[in-house]
Amino acid sequence: METSIPASEPTSCSKEDSQVCCLEDTGGAEAVQVADWESPQDDRPQDEPVCCNPENSGQLMALYEGPARGYQVPPFGWRICLAHEFAEKRKPFNANSISLSNMIKLVGMGFRYFQWWYQKTRVEKKTPFIDMLNSVPLRQIYGCPLGGIGGGTITRGWRGQFCRWQLNPGMYQHQTVIADQFTVCLRREGQTVYQQVLSLERPSVLRSWNWGLCGFFAFYHALYPRAWTVYKLPGQNVTLTCRQITPILPHDYQDSSLPVGVFVWDVENEGDEALDVSIMFSMRNGLGGRDDAPGGLWNEPFCLERDGETVQGLLLHHPTLPNPYTMAVAARLTADTTVTHITAFDPDSTGQQVWQDLLQDGQLDSPAGRSAPSQKGVGIAGAVCVAAKLPPRGRCCLEFSLAWDMPRIVFGAKGQVHYRRYTRFFGQDGEAAPALSHYALCRYADWEEKISAWQSPILEDRSLPAWYKSALFNELYFLADGGTVWLEVPEDSLMEELEEGMRQLRPVLREYGRFGYLEGQEYRMYNTYDVHFYASFALVMLWPKLELSLQYDMALATLREDLTRRRYLMSGLIAPVKRRNVIPHDIGDPDDEPWLRVNAYVIHDTADWKDLNLKFVLQVYRDYCLTGDQGFLRDMWPVCLAVMESEMKFDKDHDGLIENGGYADQTYDGWVATGPSAYCGGLWLAAVAVMVQMATLCEAQDIQEKFSSILSRGKEAYERLLWNGRYYNYDSSSQPQSRSIMSDQCAGQWFLRACGLGEGDTEVFPTPHVVRALQTIFEFNVQAFAGGAMGAVNGMQPHGVPDTSSVQSDEVWVGVVYGLAATMIQEGLTSEGFRTAEGCYRTVWERLGLAFQTPEAYCQQQVFRSLAYMRPLSIWAMQLALQQQQCKKASRPVVEQNTGLNTGPKSGPKEAMANLSPE
Repeated sequence: METSIPASEPTSCSKEDSQVCCLEDTGGAEAVQVADWESPQDDRPQDEPVCCNPENSGQLMALYEGPARGYQVPPFGWRICLAHEFAEKRKPFNANSISLSNMIKLVGMGFRYFQWWYQKTRVEKKTPFIDMLNSVPLRQIYGCPLGGIGGGTITRGWRGQFCRWQLNPGMYQHQTVIADQFTVCLRREGQTVYQQVLSLERPSVLRSWNWGLCGFFAFYHALYPRAWTVYKLPGQNVTLTCRQITPILPHDYQDSSLPVGVFVWDVENEGDEALDVSIMFSMRNGLGGRDDAPGGLWNEPFCLERDGETVQGLLLHHPTLPNPYTMAVAARLTADTTVTHITAFDPDSTGQQVWQDLLQDGQLDSPAGRSAPSQKGVGIAGAVCVAAKLPPRGRCCLEFSLAWDMPRIVFGAKGQVHYRRYTRFFGQDGEAAPALSHYALCRYADWEEKISAWQSPILEDRSLPAWYKSALFNELYFLADGGTVWLEVPEDSLMEELEEGMRQLRPVLREYGRFGYLEGQEYRMYNTYDVHFYASFALVMLWPKLELSLQYDMALATLREDLTRRRYLMSGLIAPVKRRNVIPHDIGDPDDEPWLRVNAYVIHDTADWKDLNLKFVLQVYRDYCLTGDQGFLRDMWPVCLAVMESEMKFDKDHDGLIENGGYADQTYDGWVATGPSAYCGGLWLAAVAVMVQMATLCEAQDIQEKFSSILSRGKEAYERLLWNGRYYNYDSSSQPQSRSIMSDQCAGQWFLRACGLGEGDTEVFPTPHVVRALQTIFEFNVQAFAGGAMGAVNGMQPHGVPDTSSVQSDEVWVGVVYGLAATMIQEGLTSEGFRTAEGCYRTVWERLGLAFQTPEAYCQQQVFRSLAYMRPLSIWAMQLALQQQQCKKASRPVVEQNTGLNTGPKSGPKEAMANLSPE
């Protein structure tokens, strides 16, 4: 290493003489009592942040040796020492995870899947929408993603690495790019005394750089959409706090769409000598993979002065088709800072020239003009440096931004051209990167004020445990980092014949755009509706117009059909892709042409699923209740009638209760249900009850009477066939698993209570039965499973052993657990609800190292399934339940603070919808 500057090694990087500023977390699940729990007092002034309290960090901060607290780091969030190593290393679910008895049941499906997989990957040269043979491996490294909603995302890991990329819509690259780093340089009396890459990595490239930061003196703190990394520089009396900001702003439909992130470095000089400090931000043009290999990439400096503010930086042009983009690494120039750059260097070389350039005077040479285009197979990178003088005991602020401009996109089929939402505000010409950088660096303070105004009432609520505050906000990462797209809708793209009866469809889609997020980063289907049923609480509470836009798209898809025939992998039967008047499973695969070709899911023919139509009806009414949008309800009413008519055929004995078909015909697509079942039967009754309410609102007396009759008969059949005195049986078959205790058996009641129904005159399920069932679930599925520390297992046998009759019955589904916890809160079992949900949070975020990649499922031991999944956004249903509980106690209807939500219709049905008619 050609440098005379000491690395971090001279200062001890061991745990000896450690100064741990945070105690070990001893507050297990059993310690949480929401009614009387209080968060720690924080009487410090605003500019003196707390270090870490035991509720947020537990073992994750046990290795931290530094005394530094960081600058204005909040007390709540997910905190981890950079030296931490997770002891438990799980594997993705695969064929070896399946028991012999279940393997026998799935032999046919496995054979057909392999045939399909081979055709897709080897013949068509495409990526499967679910690749069961090549799951994403475990990497316990992820942190808060950068980027707003729908413009692509870049995830920065908790150790500082740029490691997960979603620039091409819906398609992920899990790759750490070594050249993408921050480096600090300290100078005293004109001499460089310390220069260090702020990374624990020791790579084989850029070997002239000083790598191997000591992680024992640094920690990461995440409270999405912000994150803080605090570095105590050993032997230097200097503390660095890097604050990462992304514009995720509830009820904002402009800045929330921007593909930008901001890094604010607060540098504190705790010594008695003045010093010069420089931070260098280096970035590779591209990821170093096959997209870069043809060459032709080039960089150029830019300077943009506007409204008295100057931003300087580099543009990294990446013209590779089909989705070219420009990345901008930029910094804010102030009276107290100097901004310099190096336009191009080889990120696969030793990096000596860049390192020595910075080492010499704490600045870069700033050559003028653009770089030469990169040659085939040769990488290109650039760097921007900000320098400032720091007096003794002083503090300075250095501001960077990262922006990317990919305005025009095509999906995998390379058919239609789409424009991202942010182009409405910054243009479609692909030259917006400088303006995006300038805007971000000038507006981030306003963003932070809005973020604080939104989050503070929850963070300051002493009745809420600290882990919940972390979970509630950090799980929101998926709304932006779920392969999310937010697209403009051209005027000529909507089919008029399908719009008839939906008067607000065109205005909503034109004004708010088209929104899509994946079922999971590994389950690549947009707007998977049976899962969105759970996740949708986050969207409707925070960006309700996007939820309505999604619903309009789903309604359009429902009225369409695609009679192309294909073979379904579970049954082997051949059936159409999409039938009319049934809700599609999903809106399509980003590697194909979503919205044009729906139902990428080929495991089952979901036209015969029992839950999708019901979930549409329930979500429509819930969305109406929470938004008060009468026009939306008017538009959705005919679609609800159509899908309920389609659903009627599943009530074969006309007792008012639908029957499952003897296969896995609902969201639990590996768990067979036969005859009337607790889950689908409960959803059915809830949807029928909602139809009664909507018919009343629409003054459709005959329809109201029809569904009232069905509801009366169905309630009696449900109780008679499924209630056993302690809970509702899984189904009414003669199979041993029919008496399994299903954690999700009260899903229908959950939605009814979210709509202000389900009790008193609108009671569907007897309240004593609901409460008793929830208590049984808590006793068996929660407390009797893994010592009560891992959430609720999907199915538990009455004698206290997990149900292993399917590949899903002995899993824990995180999003289902959060929905269950919300149901418990709704029914007054608040402490049980929090203890149930806490098990999932601590398992995922603290034990398994799956932060910012919360999986769909995990088992008690060994495996997880489907990383970075949509369903856990259902934690926002817990927040809605708490808000409604508070309103109920106050006995007053309110519009909830900072959410813009009605907690229920403000007037009676007829008053609210006086002008509606069945038409």
